[in-house]
Amino acid sequence: MNVFLDTNVLLDVLARRMPFFIDSSHVWSLAERGRFRSQVSAISLTTVFYIVRKQVSAARAMRILHDIRATTAIVACDEAVIDRAIDAGFRDFEDAVQYFSALAGGADYLVTRNTVHFPHGELPIMTPAEFLAAIAER
Repeated sequence: MNVFLDTNVLLDVLARRMPFFIDSSHVWSLAERGRFRSQVSAISLTTVFYIVRKQVSAARAMRILHDIRATTAIVACDEAVIDRAIDAGFRDFEDAVQYFSALAGGADYLVTRNTVHFPHGELPIMTPAEFLAAIAER
């Protein structure tokens, strides 16, 4: 199972943002233990580095990227993803890039804290709590 993680899920864990940290960290932990294959867009890594390096050192932020890379597949953000995102008419371009990256990566689910920012139908969009409940039923 391929599970695409939106940038906000990563940042909830890394910045320990409450109350979101608990569910997001559980999702991340399951991915690290191989319960499913996690994916992120290449643009998520640049965003994570930019935000995290302001809170810790650049060297520490780079180690965090290494840790993410060790357990998470990176989906390329190529011309096709960008073209689809531009043409899609999303209110937020970054969300469009995330969505079309998930589709390009063959994701079975997109896990985000902002489900209302994404279209429903082609790809199941779930919060971390909804995703945890869904896989608990399996």
